[in-house]
Amino acid sequence: MSLTQRQPLSPAVPPPALAPTAKATPAASLDAFTGDPNFMTSLARGLIVIQAFTQQNPQMTISQLSVRTGLSRAAVRRCLYTLTKLGFAGAEDGSRYSLRPRMLTLSHSYTTSNTLSSAAQPILERMSAQFRESFSVATLDGDDIVYVARSTVNRVMAVDLHIGSRLPAYCTSMGRILLAYLPPEQLETYLARVVLTPHTSRTVVSVDKLRMLLRNIRRNGYAICDQEYEVGLRSLAVPVFAANGRAVATINLSGNAPRISALEMQTRFLPHLRNAANELAVFLR
Repeated sequence: MSLTQRQPLSPAVPPPALAPTAKATPAASLDAFTGDPNFMTSLARGLIVIQAFTQQNPQMTISQLSVRTGLSRAAVRRCLYTLTKLGFAGAEDGSRYSLRPRMLTLSHSYTTSNTLSSAAQPILERMSAQFRESFSVATLDGDDIVYVARSTVNRVMAVDLHIGSRLPAYCTSMGRILLAYLPPEQLETYLARVVLTPHTSRTVVSVDKLRMLLRNIRRNGYAICDQEYEVGLRSLAVPVFAANGRAVATINLSGNAPRISALEMQTRFLPHLRNAANELAVFLR
């Protein structure tokens, strides 16, 4: 059901701040699989409920989750019942649900079984120890980058980034690397659908300008993003290539803009990032 089809909220429903701000609710994405006999809708609904919990909203009632996900209260209730029985969720007061520590086993399964993530972590930690800076590795997932490894020394962003964190690709150095190395038809499809939201006054919001930047990034082999996602944050990223020549990941340095200039990133850190990318690429062959 779309947002415009919903009935007005009753006084018992939580504040509108919990309502999704996207064009469609997460549940609406399931419509694309209608009629597919192999698609397990109940599992998909459970994953939608899990992903609804965030740092800003770690505890929610069934009603709140229904509003956030677009699922019916009955569907949310069944998902929470199952997650609770399996130990992945629970409600201390009987009404406000939250995820349980057992949920960490899912991310642990990924990081320990994924070659990229397990190989990248010690490389990033070594670089952080050497340079006293924060380094990350990410891959492209839809229109976002997803962190698969990260090593931090100082908190350089207002948002708390960790493995599994997602950021928009168009205004981040790692995202632009991965976009720049997409096949042309995939890149044009992305540019046709992406909404270039200005996160700061420096954010590039012109598709033509972004296309030109991506062309230059591919030619130069690196990307610098200067305070486009967050004021005060400057980052440098390079691609990580698989054996087939495809850029499957990216590694970056994030630093405080007043402390690390773009020139210093290019002259001091770029060679080390490229060496780390080549080292990581060996594990992908």
